[in-house]
Amino acid sequence: MIIIPAIDLKEGRCVRLLQGDFDRSTVYSNHPADIALQWQEKGAERIHVVDLDGSRDGTPRNRSVIEEIVRAVDVPLQVGGGIRNMQAVDEYLAMGVGYVILGTVALKDRPFALDACARYRGRIILALDARDGRVAVEGWTEGTDRSPAEIAAQYEKCGLDAVIYTDIRRDGMESGVNLESTRLLAESVDIPVIASGGVASIRDIDRLLEDGGERIMGVITGKALYTGALRLEDAIARVAEFA
Repeated sequence: MIIIPAIDLKEGRCVRLLQGDFDRSTVYSNHPADIALQWQEKGAERIHVVDLDGSRDGTPRNRSVIEEIVRAVDVPLQVGGGIRNMQAVDEYLAMGVGYVILGTVALKDRPFALDACARYRGRIILALDARDGRVAVEGWTEGTDRSPAEIAAQYEKCGLDAVIYTDIRRDGMESGVNLESTRLLAESVDIPVIASGGVASIRDIDRLLEDGGERIMGVITGKALYTGALRLEDAIARVAEFA
């Protein structure tokens, strides 16, 4: 399992939202590339970057900032937020982004998502963000009646790198990762799963390592790193000890 620090971008700055609410955001840095370099220096193997403005508007809005981050670090980025067409996928991967994350579009334009998976096998990640067990889209502003497992099953054998499962109600709340739902998804599909939302402390890392199962390939953590409740180097060391 790998520890993946998160950088959420809003209006060019590094922020964290509470439960996906754009009106409840905290700015942690005006220089996201510096934050990315910091995570790399502390041992990150991959960095999670989300264009929050893009998620809400349906088109990339922080492309220049993401390009700065790509130039600043050597570790791969997994980038999502407003990626709804092949041009955006092409541009991000040509820029040097390691993995492109598809969320809303995977539900609303499945043929495109499948085409992207086929064209860039192993470099596409499916993001499934759920509130009360049902997937939400359009930057978490629109609910659906579909479960994460139902949607993920439609993308088995398509060459995805992974599925990110985020519990929206826990995201940014440091209330503990939703291990049960994450493990349930991991056990229901033949795709590696990345846990996200609610990591509060090293105890959450322990729980994922001890009870998460082999298919949980990583965990994304954001606010706990920024508040100091979790140190990235401690989490990485714990994973190494478990191995």
